[in-house]
Amino acid sequence: MKKKTVIIILLAALVLTFGCSGKNASAAFSSGYAMKTAYDRAMPESALMAEMQMSDDLSIREDEAGSEAAELNTVERKLVKRAYIRIRVENLDAADAFITDMLKKHDAYAASTEVDENSRNYSLRVPALRYDAFLAEMNGMGRLLRRSENTEDVTIRYYDLEGRLATKRELLKTYQSYLGRARNIEDILSVEARIADLQNDIEGTGMQLRGLANRVDYATIDLALLGPVSSVPQQSATLGERIKKLFGNFGAFLSTVAVGLVGVVIYGIPVLLLVIFFFWLLFGRIGLMKKLWRLAMTKKQDTGTRSST
Repeated sequence: MKKKTVIIILLAALVLTFGCSGKNASAAFSSGYAMKTAYDRAMPESALMAEMQMSDDLSIREDEAGSEAAELNTVERKLVKRAYIRIRVENLDAADAFITDMLKKHDAYAASTEVDENSRNYSLRVPALRYDAFLAEMNGMGRLLRRSENTEDVTIRYYDLEGRLATKRELLKTYQSYLGRARNIEDILSVEARIADLQNDIEGTGMQLRGLANRVDYATIDLALLGPVSSVPQQSATLGERIKKLFGNFGAFLSTVAVGLVGVVIYGIPVLLLVIFFFWLLFGRIGLMKKLWRLAMTKKQDTGTRSST
């Protein structure tokens, strides 16, 4: 665009200089064409890179403009809804069947389910348009113990991601068109690097937008169902149960004693026999230690006698 503007200005200057005659006009045209050719030859190799930089700057400005537009304009609100509900029911199996029917009716699904002895825990994903109706039908399931709801407004973030994604896709097309205009290997590698970076950015931004859109389109209901409270009071143990427990404890004591005796027989007796054997060997009839002591004393006396002599 800048190149065409320079050429037009040069041609207009030449026409004004040489007048409106046919001969002068022809000379002006020839001079303008020559100047255009010289400009093309003198154009630096980095012009493509400069144009790419201008495209980057334009992309940044468009991203900022898209963010401001999302804030200022009246657009469809993007809301993420979530509810936490705790209900006590008389029959957990019947309540579970009721939840299953409601999921089919409202085109919803259970993201996770946890089943315990006297409770059920669900994480339900319900279409946002049927969220209120789904909650209304749950009112008759049992006694409500706790209910809380929150709504997060993600409008600005949603449209910002959407605008950035559209801008990056357009910029990708522009860079792809630069490949045919690259003049050397350096320009080709630079353009391909920009294209690879843009494709990674587009993939990451697209994943963020899809995740946010899923949270907007499907509300989340964390539901906990509790079974009936046991009505049988705790009773103290009877005399028979206490006696049974006493004999049970005594039996456990006898078992512990028996295990200890077996351990003594298996491990204690061999160890005791080894101790007796070594004592007899060293200090008993054989008395190796006694003999060594006597031998040492005899040598000492002999040495003393020789030294005195």
